[in-house]
Amino acid sequence: MRCILSMMRSPWFLLSLFVSLVCFGPAVHAAESPVSLDKVIVALKPDKDPDRMLAERAALSDLLSKEFGKPVEVIVPTSAAVITEGLKNGTIDVAHVSATEMVTIRDAGAGSLLLVGERDGLSSYKSYWVSLADKPYASVEDLRGKPIAFSSRTSTSGYLIPMVDLRDRGLITGADAEEFFGKGNVVFGSGYVSAVERVLRGEVEAAAVSYYVLDEGNYLTDEQRSKLKKVTEQGPVPTHVIAVSSKVSDADKAVLKVGLMNLKKSATETSNAVFSADLIEVDADAHLAPVEKALTLLGQRK
Repeated sequence: MRCILSMMRSPWFLLSLFVSLVCFGPAVHAAESPVSLDKVIVALKPDKDPDRMLAERAALSDLLSKEFGKPVEVIVPTSAAVITEGLKNGTIDVAHVSATEMVTIRDAGAGSLLLVGERDGLSSYKSYWVSLADKPYASVEDLRGKPIAFSSRTSTSGYLIPMVDLRDRGLITGADAEEFFGKGNVVFGSGYVSAVERVLRGEVEAAAVSYYVLDEGNYLTDEQRSKLKKVTEQGPVPTHVIAVSSKVSDADKAVLKVGLMNLKKSATETSNAVFSADLIEVDADAHLAPVEKALTLLGQRK
């Protein structure tokens, strides 16, 4: 005991302890240090039923406030353009967006990719064309000259990848979907649900959406899903991502990243409902490369 106490009083021991603390520091969980922001603004895409999103926003706000150590406000802007502008001017700190929207955000210097979704061990998934279950359609070729809906102009699975697939099949030669579906037969929704609702109301014959809109229960009711079927699929589609504003410091980005990744462990149900996936780190350039190639092919990016 005397030997131990003597060693602890030794100048060499104290110096070694000091150097260890300075160089390596204590093992502190990044999320235990709150962000420097007074409040964190998180933006979600308007691609679900408004009432369902209201409940998800409240749950996410509460959970992330604990993770980030500061109040969190979850908002649902009206469009992808509003999200890009918010990230650029700092009125939005973090946003859940499609891979296509992320490319636009990076090109505008508005933000960077923080995390991506992982579903069943993959950072990609399938896009579906869906129609009413009693319709005779069995392939995209069957939709020639029919009115259809894309999820939105910025949707990766609900517009970009289906458009590339139409070109790959030789059904269109450029970037105009009306070449195949017919003049006046192409409309755009404000998200997955709005596109599918047009199918359910009989306004269009099919809609392009992510596979999980039909196969899982986070976007549509069981009754709605029972009235629909998959016509065909295309892909792969890079998963949605978490974008972080260019105005956010590197230190805060680290805390936000850890807090978002922890959400799956602390609240699996909420994480799945909001993001439809786990959140993981990947190489941003590799994840977005297929989208950048598709945008260039369709003449939407130089």
